[in-house]
Amino acid sequence: MKIGPARNWLAITLLFAGALLLWSQDWQNATALPGVDFSGLTPAMRQHVLHVLRDYDCSCGCAMKVAECRFKDPACAYSKGLSAVVVASIRQGKSEAAAIADAKASRFGHRPEPKLLDDPVPIPTQGAPVMGPAAAPVTLVEFSDFQCPYCAIAVAKINAILKAYPRDVKLVFKQFPLDSHPQAAISAQASLAAQKQGKFWQLHDVMYAHRTELSRRAILGWAAALGLDMKKFEADLDSDAVKKTVARDMDDGEKAGVEGTPTVYINGRRYNGDLELSAVKPVIEAELKRVAAARK
Repeated sequence: MKIGPARNWLAITLLFAGALLLWSQDWQNATALPGVDFSGLTPAMRQHVLHVLRDYDCSCGCAMKVAECRFKDPACAYSKGLSAVVVASIRQGKSEAAAIADAKASRFGHRPEPKLLDDPVPIPTQGAPVMGPAAAPVTLVEFSDFQCPYCAIAVAKINAILKAYPRDVKLVFKQFPLDSHPQAAISAQASLAAQKQGKFWQLHDVMYAHRTELSRRAILGWAAALGLDMKKFEADLDSDAVKKTVARDMDDGEKAGVEGTPTVYINGRRYNGDLELSAVKPVIEAELKRVAAARK
């Protein structure tokens, strides 16, 4: 009997899902792990190593066991380092408990807490949308994605910061649409098309308020409701110039060290704390003092 295209596709999908499930479970049964050198170990020693790595949490923050992390994230320096420490300990004849102790005591045992503010990096901002006084001593640069739920939550927090410092803080918005969000790129382009008619922030607010409804059709409806010249808006939306601006922002973000969204920089220094006003206020106050002292 012939299998129709739909059934054929379903069969392929189920086969792929089954293979993925087996792959994800391999770390629990595999006798070899990616990037782990078992040379010089007896079969019994290898079993001790595998037992530790299957049971010990990776310290990178992935919420996986070391063996699982080696399979699913082979580039992880922490699971690789922990594995090497455990192998070395077992190779020396130490017990599993001693090997775990060695792993905890090693430089891979704990991921260092990030600094609240990283070292400053140059971030081009010319032409980017700005909110706040041009001469503000503190500049927040936000790399954001219109489809990102965390970015949507950040909107109110950043607005609270701007409201608390109306003369001292300005916000510069940079585009960083993630590949995992299918409507992020068109939304980024739309915001820049709106900027060309002086309504970036209006469309910004609407798109974040309706983050789960983003689509080209919805965006065109919102743009029309905002009174934009729709012929010009659609031309700008699809223009090479706007697409190049989005790509340039993303390149700026990658060079600055952006790893996800939202990422906020305070006077060029990546801020690694909470965006609640109570948390960021001491940082801004210290920055205001630093800038004032530098100007004397």
